[in-house]
Amino acid sequence: MHTLFISDLHLCQERPDKLELFRQLLRGKARQAKALYILGDLFEAWAGDDDNTPPHQAIISELAEFSRSGTPLYVMRGNRDFLIGRDFARKTGGEMIEDPTAIMLYGQKTLLMHGDTLCTSDTSYQLYRKMANNRLSIALFKCLPFFIRKRLWHGVRHLTRKSSQQKPPEIVDVQQSAVVSVMREYGVRTLIHGHTHREGVHPFKIDGAIATRYVLGDWYEKDSILVADKYEPRLLRVEAYLDENV
Repeated sequence: MHTLFISDLHLCQERPDKLELFRQLLRGKARQAKALYILGDLFEAWAGDDDNTPPHQAIISELAEFSRSGTPLYVMRGNRDFLIGRDFARKTGGEMIEDPTAIMLYGQKTLLMHGDTLCTSDTSYQLYRKMANNRLSIALFKCLPFFIRKRLWHGVRHLTRKSSQQKPPEIVDVQQSAVVSVMREYGVRTLIHGHTHREGVHPFKIDGAIATRYVLGDWYEKDSILVADKYEPRLLRVEAYLDENV
């Protein structure tokens, strides 16, 4: 058995090739997995559980069919889709998990995160995130008519994307001190996250012990999936995963 991790798919109507690849994953080998974890930013934008903007309903239907096949589905909110709620979970059959969440992964306690809270040098983003993820802010936002929410959310998304592009790379990347701090807090030596779009495997040491940070890639130009089993986790292209015998 193996367990799959993906994040930062940013699915939208403008990239039909990635929508098709996601369908192939859900209808194919992912059903043989022990579980599928989506660690945030499944959608390019999500204005609430009543957001019927294409291709959202098609994606929900694919996830529901995947859940009915018997493979557990776990979903973490990202910075683009932090408004995902109970209705989404009910419709897809998935289980919402908090950020961060610790799991046992083949005998190894492992921490799962979206990753944006690790970018502590980006103080303006962290302030925005704190305000946007406030329960009162979310409740007030959800009270607005959908067409207003959609316009506001897409406007905010445009501003945050433009702001990120203007910042130095070291500002918008995770900070090692934040990584070490949260891994110590949860007592783990393995961390899996997305958000930065900088796919990679980063070994280091915490208090003299070997630790590893796995960064999931995005699905914009390429695509990325982490395949974990009783051996070493592997970062692959989705098509490579679909083609190989796992």
